[in-house]
Amino acid sequence: MKKREALWGWILISPWIIGFLCFTAGPMLTSLYLSFHTYDLHSMEFVGAANYQRLFFVDRIFWKSLQVTMTYAVLSVPLGIAASLALAVLLNQKVGGLKLFRTLFYLPSIVPGVASALLWQWLLNTDNGALNQVVEWVGLPPVDWLQNEKFTIYAFVLMSLWGAGGMRMVIFLAGLQGISDNYHEAAMLDGAGAWRRFRSVTLPLLSPVMFFNVVMGVIGSFQVFTSAYVMTGGGPNNATRFYALYLFTTAFEQFKLGKASAMAWVLFIILLALTGIQFAAGKRWVHYEGASR
Repeated sequence: MKKREALWGWILISPWIIGFLCFTAGPMLTSLYLSFHTYDLHSMEFVGAANYQRLFFVDRIFWKSLQVTMTYAVLSVPLGIAASLALAVLLNQKVGGLKLFRTLFYLPSIVPGVASALLWQWLLNTDNGALNQVVEWVGLPPVDWLQNEKFTIYAFVLMSLWGAGGMRMVIFLAGLQGISDNYHEAAMLDGAGAWRRFRSVTLPLLSPVMFFNVVMGVIGSFQVFTSAYVMTGGGPNNATRFYALYLFTTAFEQFKLGKASAMAWVLFIILLALTGIQFAAGKRWVHYEGASR
C-alpha cells in the first residue's frame, strides 16, 4: 500500500518535476556551461573563466550597467515601499466607496509594460510633456528627463512609483488587516496617539510583510528591462543601460551568448548575496507575532 501511494505521488508530481527540469534547472545548467565558452550560435570554444575576467577587468559598460542598476535600486525600493505602505494605510480606513478606490489604485499595475513605457515617454517629453508643463508652471525651466544623463535615473525612479498601488500594496493591506485591534486598543488606553500607535504597534507587527516586500523589491529592481528598452534603449551615454537590458543586448543583438550567460550568473550571485545580507539584517528588525527572542 505504501509503495502504491508513493508511486501515485511521483506520478502526480511528475508534471511539475518535468517542467522544472526542462524549463528551469535545464536552462540554468546550460547557461552555466555556456558561461565558460564563447558561443555565437555558429561556433563554440571553451575559454574557461575568460568571460568573467572580461566582465570584471575589461568591460566598462558592465560596471556602468551595474552602477545604474544599483543606484536605481537604492532610490526606488525605499520610495516604492513607503508609497505602497501609505496607500495601504489609506485603503485600510473605513470609508465609503473603498472597493472602488482599491480597484482604481491597483489598475496601473496591470497596464502592459510597453503601454506604460509609452505613456511615461509622453509624460516625460521635453517639449510638451505633462511633467514639464508642471515644472514650467512653478517657474522652473523644462527638464530633459530622457535626454540628459543627469536626470534619466530620476525619471525611471519616478516612473517606478507608478506601480506603488500594485501587488506590494495588496500585500501590505493584507498585513494591516491581519493585525488585531486589541493591540491598538491597548495602546490607546496607554495614551498613545495615532502616530505613536503606527510607529510602535503597526510597523513592528507589519515588519515581516515589509521584509518580504523589500526582498522582492530589490530583486525586481535588478530586472528593469521593458521601460528602458522602449523609452531610451540604454541611452544617453549608457545612463539607462540597466543590467538586464545590457544582458539582453549582449545575448540577442551581439549574439555573445557565452558572455551573456556569465552575466546572468554574476547577477544570480549578486542577488543571492544581497538576499543573504537582508536575511541576516532582518533578524534585528523583523518581529514575528508570538515568537520568542
